Amino acid sequence: MTDATTIDPITLEVIRYGLISATNQIDANIKRTAFSPYIYEYNDFAVGLTDMDGRLVAQCTGGMPPFVADSVGTAVRDGLLIYGRDRLHYGDVVVCNHAAVQGQHLNNTVMYTPIVANPDGSGPLIGFFAINVHWIDIGGTMTHSNDIFMEGLQLRSVKMWSKGEPIEEVYRIIENNTRLPAELMGDIQAQLAGCFLGRDLVAALAQRYGLPTFHEAVRLILDQAEAAARAHILALPDGVYEHETWLDNDGEGDEPVPIKVRVVIEGDEMTVDYTGIADQAKGSINSGYHGGGLTTARVAFRYLVAPDEPANEGLFRPLKLILPQGKILSADPTAPMANYPMPFPTVIDAVIKALEKALPERVTGGHFATHSGFRLYGRRADGRIFNGHDSGHGGWGACATHDGAGPFRTMAHGDTRLIPLELQERLLPFRIESFSLRPDSGGPGKFRGGMGFEKRYRILEPCLLHTNLDRTNHPAWGVLGGKEARPGSVFVEKPNGVRIPMNKARGDMLDAGDLVILETGGGGGYGPPEARDLALIQRDVDEGYVSLAAAKQDYSVLSDEGGRLTRP
Repeated sequence: MTDATTIDPITLEVIRYGLISATNQIDANIKRTAFSPYIYEYNDFAVGLTDMDGRLVAQCTGGMPPFVADSVGTAVRDGLLIYGRDRLHYGDVVVCNHAAVQGQHLNNTVMYTPIVANPDGSGPLIGFFAINVHWIDIGGTMTHSNDIFMEGLQLRSVKMWSKGEPIEEVYRIIENNTRLPAELMGDIQAQLAGCFLGRDLVAALAQRYGLPTFHEAVRLILDQAEAAARAHILALPDGVYEHETWLDNDGEGDEPVPIKVRVVIEGDEMTVDYTGIADQAKGSINSGYHGGGLTTARVAFRYLVAPDEPANEGLFRPLKLILPQGKILSADPTAPMANYPMPFPTVIDAVIKALEKALPERVTGGHFATHSGFRLYGRRADGRIFNGHDSGHGGWGACATHDGAGPFRTMAHGDTRLIPLELQERLLPFRIESFSLRPDSGGPGKFRGGMGFEKRYRILEPCLLHTNLDRTNHPAWGVLGGKEARPGSVFVEKPNGVRIPMNKARGDMLDAGDLVILETGGGGGYGPPEARDLALIQRDVDEGYVSLAAAKQDYSVLSDEGGRLTRP
């Protein structure tokens, strides 16, 4: 391996962003070729590149944070453990969704292929190109689960291709364990094509500059990311910082679920301690050590410490994790995990809140922090199965310089988007009757929290409803004197006008004519409300973001007959 000084800075940057560019190109290709709106609209996937040891080197800039934080590398390392380098060949394709490895629900399936030195398939192994895609359906129960074995097909580091040839038996197993074979097999082909093209793009880059330069560039990329992260941590005051909040329940019982975090800043290292977090739950909100605890710690670390640094394994070297086994973020691999990500936004938010005093200029108010998931399942008159998912975007917290953003997805979602209303209505048996911002949902403050929305679905055919809205009892908090936001809710309104709460529906039957009303929460405020500029309050009232009654109550303002606001 050559000395680091033999790589000039320009070459290093070309390789660094050439690798990121390869992952971004595959990200775009998958959106164009996937069959399921989960992928081509919702963006429920992520693209990553690891080195030959399974260490994350680059990722697409818009991927799902819980995927690229650790999942692609975890899958590759398990494949290396099972096969070893000698049995992973050019043209092999491996898939893994196993709960003991990934620690997430079984839909999240990593596919990867070895990268060798030359585009023609010759030369030594230099890394792996990996893509984690939410497979739309892999069997399992459609209501609720008691253990992982009820949740579908498990594949632990299984080859789908061997030396450039597909393994038909594996394809048959997958195709015959899904309710939606056309959509799933189409998504798999898009994922496969992405792995192959990404592999070739990286191999071409390595061939262009030569292996010694390529390997040294990868080493420098990881080491420089580590140095940048340590410098950011050194700028923080040493100390022990804590916060505790709660989820409403685990989806099975009514007991609140404690989310207690402890963050230690010491020198150039940051430790996230989850010792006080809830024990493994009966409900399916569990995740494994790598897919849950390590993932949430890394996502929070990125938000707080190094949001502008490209993510890779080096960036996370200064981050330490304390997490006993048997917690909701380090559950036994047989535990139910179908709703594994539900605690993630609150856990990430709690880590940020814990550092309120350490980072007063960078901390934000809490965000709505719940998936607000909405899923319909059933059969059409011609016997075809439908299984559609929608979810709520809500408000993010305000910060030291501006109002909160939103409605957006949670901090655990990256750039996942709303599926267009027209497409939803085409694929699923409902009609969207209204879709609007939700006034007064953002928390008051010097800067107001972001807003949630209200969405009304008119059901057109009988179907089953699944929802997973949380944080109704402990909504998004304010910081530094800011106030909390309004929480969300889900109701089913029957034709006779009766409203039934459905925040945690688990396969409840809906009839044609029912109206489902999804309201999402807002974000918390920043700073005391009395410090808010009167012109901003006036704008909020004029635009309908804040009602006049709420403005008077929260900001202590008066109004004249023309609607002009004044302070007493």
